[in-house]
Amino acid sequence: MANLNITRRGLLGAAAMGAGICLLPRNVLAAPHVTFGVASLDVSYAFIYAALKKGYFVEAGLDVEHLNSQSGPRTKQMLSAGQIFAAATGSSDSVALTMAGKPSVLVCSFERRPALANIVVSKAAYDAGVRSVKDLAGRKIGVTQPQSLTWLLGVAITEAAGLKGKVDFRPLGDFTTMLGAVKAGSVDGCIASFSMLDAAEAEGWGMPIFRAYDDADWNSAFKGDLPGVGVYVLKDTLEEKRAEVQKLVDGLVKGTDWVKAASPEEIAELVKTDFLPTTPLPALVSAAKKFKATWNFDNTYTPKAYADLMAVMGEGRMYPTADLAARAKFADLVDNSFVLKARGKA
Repeated sequence: MANLNITRRGLLGAAAMGAGICLLPRNVLAAPHVTFGVASLDVSYAFIYAALKKGYFVEAGLDVEHLNSQSGPRTKQMLSAGQIFAAATGSSDSVALTMAGKPSVLVCSFERRPALANIVVSKAAYDAGVRSVKDLAGRKIGVTQPQSLTWLLGVAITEAAGLKGKVDFRPLGDFTTMLGAVKAGSVDGCIASFSMLDAAEAEGWGMPIFRAYDDADWNSAFKGDLPGVGVYVLKDTLEEKRAEVQKLVDGLVKGTDWVKAASPEEIAELVKTDFLPTTPLPALVSAAKKFKATWNFDNTYTPKAYADLMAVMGEGRMYPTADLAARAKFADLVDNSFVLKARGKA
């Protein structure tokens, strides 16, 4: 028979431990664990970084593991395979995943204007006369991967300048590789983040010729808002784990509100410590200032902006327009209800 000799001190200790556990917040005790795939490390994902650093996901009752999944196409592949719970990449990736037969749904918008809609060229190319998008005919421009947001934006910008089929887009994998390729001269330029634009000018290796935050540049290629980075989950996840999706969005909305109220300096400090430690602080501050003009602090998708995204993805760039109209309807691929509930509007 088992030894049941229990001391008074042992009973008191067990009771104290039980009382301590009871006093812990319920969301700490039972928070489900999810992996959140994010396409790269960049200031553009400050909403996520704020939610992680400020504990907003924990407050919402979710244990979130951040994963740098390195590119949009790779991230959507991981989501499709069930390796991650949610993805943060270009909104076009969610549409592409659905069109490939794996339905997904956009649940939170980060950008009203894609901050990756920038082109930087090498100093050599600039000195050789490449001063505008129209000068890119016959040039090699780096993107992350074919059919990615960087590729789509590059195609749309150059086609608007009358260069359809006249620019050689080279898939290079990630932004670090693209930056190195421009510096080495293996490509004439690349699609760039805001911090890359600043670094190019500050370090003297390149010059920007198209800037998403510049209204004149933007309006030369696009009309109105165009969804950029967003958060999406598989449709099956939405149906089976709706509570977890809501908690994720709750944290993201709080992260958004913190970023909206924060100064560029505060945003840069938050991002630098754990996510971009090697990027100079002044470059992060400058990027945050530019992002203030492109971030979507409302977090919702509008039918008009989504329709404009379909127009960019259509006309044979990625899909026939008729196929998108039939298989990528706003009502099926966008669910704003999580954001609305997080903001007390639903």
